Amino acid sequence: MKPSNSQTIDKESICILGIPFDANSSFKRGPALAPSRIRESYFCESSNLWTEQGVDLGTLKGLYDVGDVDCCNTSATFETITRKVTTLLKKDARLICLGGDHSITFPIIKAFAKEYKTLNILHLDAHPDLYDSLDNNPFSHACPFARIMEKKLASRLVQAGIRTINGHQREQADRLGVEIMEMKEGNGWLNELQFDGPVYLSIDMDCLDPAFAPGVSHHEPGGFTTRQVLDIIHRVKGNLIGGDIVEYNPDRDINSMTAMTAAKLLKEMIARIFTDRLSES
Repeated sequence: MKPSNSQTIDKESICILGIPFDANSSFKRGPALAPSRIRESYFCESSNLWTEQGVDLGTLKGLYDVGDVDCCNTSATFETITRKVTTLLKKDARLICLGGDHSITFPIIKAFAKEYKTLNILHLDAHPDLYDSLDNNPFSHACPFARIMEKKLASRLVQAGIRTINGHQREQADRLGVEIMEMKEGNGWLNELQFDGPVYLSIDMDCLDPAFAPGVSHHEPGGFTTRQVLDIIHRVKGNLIGGDIVEYNPDRDINSMTAMTAAKLLKEMIARIFTDRLSES
């Protein structure tokens, strides 16, 4: 993964974009620090750049770090995110974004929906993020998937790892046609889950049990193991074309444990996108 300028990005490219934004966090700030920490762990000498599927990321010529979105102007950040993501997708690049809180997924998907008319979303999270509004903020990190589905930006939304759903969000899921795989139901659904068309994978780090990812703002026991999330990345049936990793909070991390986990998930997502793109050729 190396720095890039716009002239080098094309249909063979996989781009990593940082979005250091956490102004819509409802409990604790800190996820704005995450992109740089995940990058540090990605290159940490305690590991290497080979993925479990046998892809050497160090040899991928089209893998680029395109830097961070400027999030200084909070009121304009969503528009800036959508514009930046649109620019990269217009070059036919694949894209993984590093948040940031989960509110950034809404402006990202606004750009993806323009390029992919039948977009599917697989969302891994402890929380469904389907509130109509939280703390009088309809763009809270607890609301992005309500906005996405209301605007019909995705043809299908499947949520897995959920273990905090309340009555309001259950009503929202029914109203918006969201498929929810609650953690209490086990993960037998993975073998049956198949998407027709492009798939966007959104990973909230608190989909993992706090034992595996303590560096999140909202500790919710009973989540996925790291192995389960890796299995999802490897095995979900569909064409993975992009995604995000959000809600890592370095201020709550222990010995960079969660940063290393986020970097591991990033590596495996890159490899999955790379191999899916090869299969299109």
